[in-house]
Amino acid sequence: QVQLIESGGGLVQAGGSLSLSCSVSGIILTYANMAWYRQVPGKQREFVALISTEGLKVVADSVKGRATISRDNVANTISLEMNSLSPEDTAVYYCNAVFNGQPSWGQGTQVTVSS
Repeated sequence: QVQLIESGGGLVQAGGSLSLSCSVSGIILTYANMAWYRQVPGKQREFVALISTEGLKVVADSVKGRATISRDNVANTISLEMNSLSPEDTAVYYCNAVFNGQPSWGQGTQVTVSS
């Protein structure tokens, strides 16, 4: 059973930074494309960043230059580092894994950026 557990969310001041982590179990992380998404109540879930099995990184325009995604296949974790946060970054951040064509999601971690 695939399990994704996000951590690292919380309250951050505008201009600050955050570091999110996603602990992965139940799959071989080496063979999974991993991503972060975020969602604000009443809006669709939004892509934030992706890191492929080969280490290729794609970052959404909304966070380009401010977000870094990384993976540790030994520790079975992925991370998202973001800086220069603004209230517009307030959302629930979700970890996503695609393994053997099947997507899995974590329960999300709330990030609130105060102005």
